[in-house]
Amino acid sequence: MSRAHKKHLAAALTACLGALAYTVSKVDLAREGELGMPGFPAPAEAYAAVADVGTAQLANAALGLLMAVVALFLVRLPRTPLVRLPVLVVSWVGIVMVGAGVLGFGARAAGLAPSLGATPPHMPTALAALLVGAVWVTAWTIAVVSATRSSR
Repeated sequence: MSRAHKKHLAAALTACLGALAYTVSKVDLAREGELGMPGFPAPAEAYAAVADVGTAQLANAALGLLMAVVALFLVRLPRTPLVRLPVLVVSWVGIVMVGAGVLGFGARAAGLAPSLGATPPHMPTALAALLVGAVWVTAWTIAVVSATRSSR
């Protein structure tokens, strides 16, 4: 196995693990009846906008599972355009969304975006969540770029 292939495989599997970590965190928050992300509790007014917190978080968990499956497709990106194009489009949309989330929560943790909520009350958990998100989005980007190049 070439060094480039090992890097690609590691990136795709790391992206999958990032999505699974997100999924597990959302299931845990659903079980607790909480909105937000680990280390980043949602503002109290956010609860008024959600009819059923558990269902909303479980829907987010399902989205996390979808992202994990998409990342697994990147291990060996099919050449069939009916699969290939949706995997690439969903990957890039996911990368942008997760990246925006990491940036937004990072700004909140640094106190630069008070409109997104208060500074996290438990900073170690918040920083761990940011680190997982940053590794996830970086690995996913590497996997998509690598899969696109290797299939050309």
